Amino acid sequence: MNFLTLILIAFGLSLDAFAVSIASGFTIKERHLQHAFTMAFFFGFFQAVMPVAGWAAGKGLAVWIAEIDHWIAFGILTFIGMKMILESKWVETPSENVSVPGGWGRLTLLAIATSIDALAVGLSLGVIRIPIIYPAILIGGVTFGVSLSGVWVGNRFGHLFERQIEVVGGLILIGIGIQILFSHL
Repeated sequence: MNFLTLILIAFGLSLDAFAVSIASGFTIKERHLQHAFTMAFFFGFFQAVMPVAGWAAGKGLAVWIAEIDHWIAFGILTFIGMKMILESKWVETPSENVSVPGGWGRLTLLAIATSIDALAVGLSLGVIRIPIIYPAILIGGVTFGVSLSGVWVGNRFGHLFERQIEVVGGLILIGIGIQILFSHL
């Protein structure tokens, strides 16, 4: 898998965290750099760990499903992309409790929730036998940077673009699924 594809995957996966970061930035009345870095770290960490867990599961299945692995990767990425697009219609206005000051437990749950898609992508990478360390580090690093900028954008511009960001992320993941499918046919 080439570098551009990995960057697009990382960017597509990071957009859930970006949307939550925007919402959190919107609720922080004063820009607190510590809160922004904490949130970005949590999102980046979980986005890096979840693909590794998914990859381990996918690697075990690879022997049994080698003939249809590209269809599975296409299906998972398309499903995740469609889910992101459909969920963009139901994004709620953030409340005061969404920001980092809401507590460590809430931040951990948000980080896990936004990285479930990364688990499925890791599963896809394991099934098609792509080594995981480099993609996991890249996904985590991109998510860190995107989340950090999301808090700033949210603090500056509020909720103006959150729905569109989810749609873009979904379309990117669907496009990558199509690219994987065609490269294996």
